[in-house]
Amino acid sequence: MNFSLVVCTYKRVQSLQNLLDSVKTQTLYPTEILIIDGSPDSETELMLHERNYKQLTYIKVENDQIGLTKQRNVGISNVSSSSKVICFLDDDIILENGYFEELLNTYQLYPDALAVSGYITNEVQWENSDRFPNSKEYKYDGFIRIEGSRFRLRRFLGLIDDTPPGFMPTFSNGRPVSFLPPTGKVYHVEQIMGGVSSYKTEVFSELSFSTYFEGYGLYEDADFSLRLAKKGKLYVNTLARLAHYHDTSGRPNKFQYGKMVVRNGWYVWRVKYPSPKLVARLKWNLIVWLQILLRIVNIFNTSKKREAFTEALGRIYGWFSIIFNKPKVSR
Repeated sequence: MNFSLVVCTYKRVQSLQNLLDSVKTQTLYPTEILIIDGSPDSETELMLHERNYKQLTYIKVENDQIGLTKQRNVGISNVSSSSKVICFLDDDIILENGYFEELLNTYQLYPDALAVSGYITNEVQWENSDRFPNSKEYKYDGFIRIEGSRFRLRRFLGLIDDTPPGFMPTFSNGRPVSFLPPTGKVYHVEQIMGGVSSYKTEVFSELSFSTYFEGYGLYEDADFSLRLAKKGKLYVNTLARLAHYHDTSGRPNKFQYGKMVVRNGWYVWRVKYPSPKLVARLKWNLIVWLQILLRIVNIFNTSKKREAFTEALGRIYGWFSIIFNKPKVSR
């Protein structure tokens, strides 16, 4: 099966090199690799020229094309017509051997799959156990992990339900795919993470990544996933393993991030539920303000006081902006 790898990058030369070095060791190598670069300098291009990776095409985008969703759409428009699957990876990823082989095998096992995601291994510690979890833990499919304080507090307040990971409850803010354990299974979901994703090429004859999510593009993957899930099946293969190292360069400041969390979160919620009921609306707003209060508390109990303060302000601004200027949701 011919498949393409698209990597959108911005000022992350060393991280991108680490990713591509891990691609070189794969049991299956992409038919083509497209690097879509929004960096203002030529460092990325120079590195790629020196390393001479096989089947790689470098594309430098113009200023009006910079941003994750725009760069992804540029990549899609330049993919070979013979490609059956397009894989996307963040530039701060390192693959384990066999990643592409496991990913593509999923399409053979599940012919109805429109998209398949890989599995991040280095962000959560899981315990394979048949014991009952304590009040600080979450158990799913025979595995136990620590549940973050935000989820524990929401559980105590009745602001989380039993919706499976990777699916959105009526009030949004469900458990993401990081709550799926490393069982070696393939899980059906309706949301996948864009930075470790793949899609059948035919998908893009009908859909494209929304340019509403400018710049950093927070939650653009949730938006695309939810729209795609209305047309077919999405899966996470926990055997397609990789590590995500969260390079902080190129990320927005905390005020902008906080604003995006609220506004973009509202947007993707309304993609799935255009007219949520009153109880769901109340829960969504309560969760927003709970998270704001937690960030305010972080001003006093963490070392990153300025970041907590500016993110809290961004979230507050984002909430009020929805009252006076709601995002226009395209479906």
